Amino acid sequence: MAKTELSQKTKTEIEDSSSLKGTLASVFLLGFFLIITWVGVYSLFISRF
Repeated sequence: MAKTELSQKTKTEIEDSSSLKGTLASVFLLGFFLIITWVGVYSLFISRF
């Protein structure tokens, strides 16, 4: 019985290989949004100074 549980565990580990391309794209989009926001706030601060 222990052998079947072990074989099922390794089988799910092999099948569980998901792609992280969507995560990378989301992080880049969030980063660009934050950079654009900070640049906009900084330019607003400089123009009113």
